Amino acid sequence: MISPVAIATPTGDLIQVGSGQPLLLIAGPCALESEELARRVAGTMQEICTRLGLSYVFKASFDKANRTSLSSYRGPGLEQGLAILSRIREEFQVPVISDVHEISQVQAAAKVLDIIQIPAFLCRQTDLLTAAAHTGKPINLKKGQFVSPWDMENAVNKIREAGGKKIMLVERGASFGYNNLVVDMRALPIMRSFNCPVIFDATHSVQLPGGAGGSSGGQREFIAPLSRAAVAAGIDGLFMEVHPDPDHALCDGPNSIALDQIEALLTKLVQIRQVCKEF
Repeated sequence: MISPVAIATPTGDLIQVGSGQPLLLIAGPCALESEELARRVAGTMQEICTRLGLSYVFKASFDKANRTSLSSYRGPGLEQGLAILSRIREEFQVPVISDVHEISQVQAAAKVLDIIQIPAFLCRQTDLLTAAAHTGKPINLKKGQFVSPWDMENAVNKIREAGGKKIMLVERGASFGYNNLVVDMRALPIMRSFNCPVIFDATHSVQLPGGAGGSSGGQREFIAPLSRAAVAAGIDGLFMEVHPDPDHALCDGPNSIALDQIEALLTKLVQIRQVCKEF
């Protein structure tokens, strides 16, 4: 049994993530492109998750500092991005999450975000992990593509030793040669053994890092089968990049799922999870 992580919501309620709790969905566009697009995704996803009995957190990055090319779109930046996320949080009364890349961003982000996310490339950065832990906020820690699942216990211990008590671990694929990722489903129960809820990043797991030359490619046709497998394996939540028009998204479009396709997939995943509870 995994001890639940409690996430405070704008309404004052708590979302519990862990064994025996509703499946958590963290979903939204890769980067904040516009407030209008963010509102459209947040509103639609909130309605879908309410119908399906899922817990929902809106995600979008205010700054994608690890883009392949210097000319790639990064987002509106810290100040404007947090302002948009704050308004999304207030209007839709949903928790919000975004990633921090530098220690200098942590305190400002913690004033708005309900969950602080540590990007995969930075999962071993001690000072960033401890700064996030000192906020007292739940932390969504992504496993690096270059890190084994058992080595993530060291990152978890860094956060715990700095006072962080609410940690979720994210599987997002492991490097498999150049410009390719593979998902090792063994990572899911291994990371849950650290007494942390585990989230499966279904969309970054099908990314082809740098595979499009100046940007990353992706194979979104594999989002559904990998999601089904991860839910059957016993995860606690899903992370998905969702966009109304993935082919024209400014960031990670090739590995994003279309907004009008997400409900059908989530419906199947809820059914799979219900069946697997019996085993």
